[in-house]
Amino acid sequence: MDRNVMLIFMVTIAVLVLAQQFFVKPKPPVENATQQVTREAAQAPAPVAAPLPALSPSAEGAAAVGAQSETTKVVENDLYRITFSNRGGVVTSWILKQYTDDYGQPLNLVHEQAASEYGYPLSLWSHDEALRTKLNSALYRVTEGVVTQDGKQQEDNKARRKLTFEYSDGDLVVKKEFRFDQSYVVGVETSVQRAGSWVTALPSWPAGLGDAVSHPSEGQRLEFGNTSGLPAYANQRLDYVATGEDVKRLKLDKKGESISGGRMRTGDYQWVGAVDSYFAAIFLPSQPQGTTFAELRSEIQIAKDPAKPQGEQVKAEVLGVAAGAQNGPASLRLFAGPKAVEVLENIRSANGADLHPAIDFGFFGFIGRPLFAWVRWTQQHWTPNWGWTIVLVTVLINVALLPLRISQIKSSMKMQKIAPKMQAIQEKYKKYKLDDPRRKDMQKEMSSLYSEHGVNPIGGCLPMIVQMPFLFAFYTMLMNAIELRHAGWLYLTDLSAPDPLHIIPLATIVFMVAMQRMMPAPGISKQQQKMMNVIMPLMIGGFTWTVASGLGLYIITGTAVQIVQQAIMNKTEMGREMRALAEKRALKAAAKKH
Repeated sequence: MDRNVMLIFMVTIAVLVLAQQFFVKPKPPVENATQQVTREAAQAPAPVAAPLPALSPSAEGAAAVGAQSETTKVVENDLYRITFSNRGGVVTSWILKQYTDDYGQPLNLVHEQAASEYGYPLSLWSHDEALRTKLNSALYRVTEGVVTQDGKQQEDNKARRKLTFEYSDGDLVVKKEFRFDQSYVVGVETSVQRAGSWVTALPSWPAGLGDAVSHPSEGQRLEFGNTSGLPAYANQRLDYVATGEDVKRLKLDKKGESISGGRMRTGDYQWVGAVDSYFAAIFLPSQPQGTTFAELRSEIQIAKDPAKPQGEQVKAEVLGVAAGAQNGPASLRLFAGPKAVEVLENIRSANGADLHPAIDFGFFGFIGRPLFAWVRWTQQHWTPNWGWTIVLVTVLINVALLPLRISQIKSSMKMQKIAPKMQAIQEKYKKYKLDDPRRKDMQKEMSSLYSEHGVNPIGGCLPMIVQMPFLFAFYTMLMNAIELRHAGWLYLTDLSAPDPLHIIPLATIVFMVAMQRMMPAPGISKQQQKMMNVIMPLMIGGFTWTVASGLGLYIITGTAVQIVQQAIMNKTEMGREMRALAEKRALKAAAKKH
């Protein structure tokens, strides 16, 4: 029975340790400081590329449209501050005002390093590299305005602002229009014609999200020797929803088979986007039918050790997406912001599909979603601090599961009580091979023994198996809840990051050792006792060393509750009987040894 329990524990911990490589949010360094933006920098000289030559009419006499120098425009509301450049009509900075990076500064959703190499948000993507380069390097003419409805200007001009970027060299005619309100959603309309024919050029978010580039605080780099920050990039995905279907998730893998850079898909897509643990850039087509999206996959170099930005470099992949229509104009909305449940639930596609599935609650999502709703409600109404919320919810979960644990403890005690008789039966039939018919007699004797003492042979494992989905669901929920990002508790400043002082992991080991010593376990070998009392606490402590401290807080709180439960059980009549039996067998074993 103990071996079965140990096997379940070891498999569970192994799965969680492997899974955390894809969920832990490591933090590689910022190679460039967060770009500082101003509200308006009109007529500023081009900082990178020289201005294009003066435009001239085409041979057909069509007027050229463009600009002579690079300028920037800034659009902002209470949620974001977006800086546009007329060089390509792209976004160079997308600051989320309500979220910060690890320096405490407003978060820039643009991945600065990747964008400088592979393109900035809202650039136009085409398989034709020469065309793509021209579209995203030309100097566009910019005009500002307000969104109108039925020919009437809206009352709140600031909330309904729009920017229009236009370029033409007589052969190529490009127009990009962006509309803004007080939400995280931006309206996007683009069109490209060459020689009078429509060209496939899709609005894009080309390469990664900006929260992947931040510097860790001291102590957060230790992840069992993994300091490269690659798991943060491995957690990127491309999610999409087709009409009448569940969300599909395209993930990076070692063989690179899930996502093929540049591959295009056409179908009836409600939305498609690039996401990571906490943020997303998602396109919602105005007409889902016939939507085309391209999978974008690129490679950058990051520091292997975040503490040494100029040291050894390693490769990391960044994902992006482009969406629109083939050989025609594109009309979409772009959500660029946090994967907060209350935000995503209020954003819907043209056919009514919301963005809630962008939060991946894992295989046990049917438990994780209501569990998160309960945790959020508790935080909003009872304990404003997320750390104390986790403590309270953990205690309540353990109280709810108390009947199962009592059943588990009782079953384990009964199994240990009849252990000598079980061993005697096994010894009696040990000489027979497994396929010998007389082995059936052994099973009959064992069944009679179970029945005589009222023992269910799987009674000790079943309650534990029932509890496992809650652990997995809670684990996945905590690793994807943006509310825990940079949320503090006592000495912790970020419940989504590992404990920088390792107090929780060390305390978990101590608590686990204490709990194992409190559990009566007569009849097991010294090797099994060593595993239960030493190896298991070290395994769980090592696991909490690298995962989010919020999850570690859940584990240590649950362990503390189980210690209390075990202490109470030990004072019951059965508990006293089992302890006496354990002491008696220990004395007998010692006497036999001498």
